[in-house]
Amino acid sequence: MNQKKKFKISDLDFNNIGGWPQQAKVVFCILVAVFILLMAYLLVVRGKTEELATLERKEADLRTTFEVEQGKAANLEPLRQQLAQMEQVLQQMLRQLPSRTEMPDLIIDISQTALSSGLSNELFQPGPETPKEFYAEKPIALRMVGNYHQFGAFVSGVASLPRVVILTMHDIQLQPKRGQGITRTGTLELSGTVKTYRYMDETEMEDAANQGGGNP
Repeated sequence: MNQKKKFKISDLDFNNIGGWPQQAKVVFCILVAVFILLMAYLLVVRGKTEELATLERKEADLRTTFEVEQGKAANLEPLRQQLAQMEQVLQQMLRQLPSRTEMPDLIIDISQTALSSGLSNELFQPGPETPKEFYAEKPIALRMVGNYHQFGAFVSGVASLPRVVILTMHDIQLQPKRGQGITRTGTLELSGTVKTYRYMDETEMEDAANQGGGNP
């Protein structure tokens, strides 16, 4: 009974593959096929798999962005309405400030309120106005003398004026009043600058913007 002769790799001539035994050819073809399939996976399939995963991540990011933007768009109209209401309230509040024609009388009212409160106006000097974006500020250099109760009455009197009066203090000093080296008991001196504000109408705001004076 004939037995097939076993082959050794060392006996194979790679320059004459056609002369190999049938079994060696089959094994070689199987190895080549496995190599081709492996290279196809590494070069094509795995690359496409990674590309697909990247596209899926991008899709998820775009979907999230779309949902966020869609939510913003849905809230845009209510936000516009809220902004319009806020602008309307702001305009109403601004119109409660004195106007340009009312400002001179307001300055006199502040000075008279100080005198009626018992304060001594040693200095009460309004300065030039400074236009801002939608209002104008007017500084007043002052030096007043009185006691705590008189200053309290002055603040209360200004708050009760018919028009809304806003006074902001700048470089204000409040200290005991001295005369000839002797402190007057309970007498205080308030000195510095206060600023009051008035409403600017549309024409004034346009003029201030054209002149470059509308920047805060």
